[in-house]
Amino acid sequence: MLDASRVIMGTYGQAYIDGVWQTHINKLEASVELEKRELKLVGNDWTVHKSGSKKGTGTMSGYKVTSDMIARGFTKFDIISKLDDPESYGHERVRLIRCMPDKIQLANWTAGEEVQEETSFTFEGYELLDPISAD
Repeated sequence: MLDASRVIMGTYGQAYIDGVWQTHINKLEASVELEKRELKLVGNDWTVHKSGSKKGTGTMSGYKVTSDMIARGFTKFDIISKLDDPESYGHERVRLIRCMPDKIQLANWTAGEEVQEETSFTFEGYELLDPISAD
């Protein structure tokens, strides 16, 4: 049976860009999509699949605190995502390699409201640095 205390809360997530903790980030999402080639073979009534290239995409968002993303421009950087809920079986760190923004937000504000900043990006690889295991 699931021990509910072991469910990881995003509250304990952290994002690091090139080693610098981004304290203003409150959401990070990244995924890898695999391109599959469909193959139809004689004598087989099933379509089979061959692995193709991979594509990494993501989005990070949070409060605007500095002009770092504007100053960084379209240069590549690494992101380390860290989840470290004190009640979980451990912590997880994943490095997103060679991230590049899709667009840079230069202005997006409304009087009387906190300024939010969102950056979508692609990446060219990942590495599971610290896995979580129930062992």
